Amino acid sequence: MRNISDKGIIKGMIVETEAYSQEEEACHGYNKKTHSNKVLFGEPGRFYVYRSYGIHHCLNIVTDKDNFASGVLIRAVFISNKNERVASGPGLVTKTFEVDNKFNSLKILDNKCLWISKGESYLEKKDLIQTTRIGISKAKNIKWRWYLKGSRSISKRKKGDRNPNLKNTTNNLSRII
Repeated sequence: MRNISDKGIIKGMIVETEAYSQEEEACHGYNKKTHSNKVLFGEPGRFYVYRSYGIHHCLNIVTDKDNFASGVLIRAVFISNKNERVASGPGLVTKTFEVDNKFNSLKILDNKCLWISKGESYLEKKDLIQTTRIGISKAKNIKWRWYLKGSRSISKRKKGDRNPNLKNTTNNLSRII
């Protein structure tokens, strides 16, 4: 959820994520801790925000433990009553929720401007697709990307996985968030 002073609260359901760990080359913390990635090595439960290719920001959640770089990238969010593609990619997520470097290192629970909360969830493991990460050049074969099969807000579907019916998808996801 995001509280934007002139727009109110924008909320959605995270429908696609990717995980990263310092043990694999695609992670920002693979080589070493630097000034720009130090939040990724810090306390779990904080946002790690960085600028990708100098174009858009990416929103991550720091996970695991102190002094170990690991995180989860928020790839896509479904927002009820909005175009289904409005936040269907990491850059679109940060654009829609107006997230930039000012949110880097912010705790995900103890703030009043950007937070993640548990929603009502009727999901089971069969509702999720696990596949390889996308948009990276190293460690591409690791299956650390998950998305909600029933969502049309996914940035990119696994080969052979078709978009769900529009009417059924909108009704099902709207009831969950």
